[in-house]
Amino acid sequence: MAGTDHGHTPAAWTGVIIAFIGFCVAGAFTVMASPVGFVAGLVIVALGGIVGWVMSKAGLGQTPAPAKRSEQQLQH
Repeated sequence: MAGTDHGHTPAAWTGVIIAFIGFCVAGAFTVMASPVGFVAGLVIVALGGIVGWVMSKAGLGQTPAPAKRSEQQLQH
């Protein structure tokens, strides 16, 4: 899509980085056979999504694209 940020915003980068760290934590604790650490990693992944969403709502995300008008609306 031309003219869009396509997720290159502080909110997107922060959320993805936090989720990636959680993924790495969960993977490491899977190898170490520690269910508690694995669940902690999953919680960090979810936290990344929440942080990204909150930052987006705070104005650090991509601005919504204007709604496209239908052809019928344009004729009136």
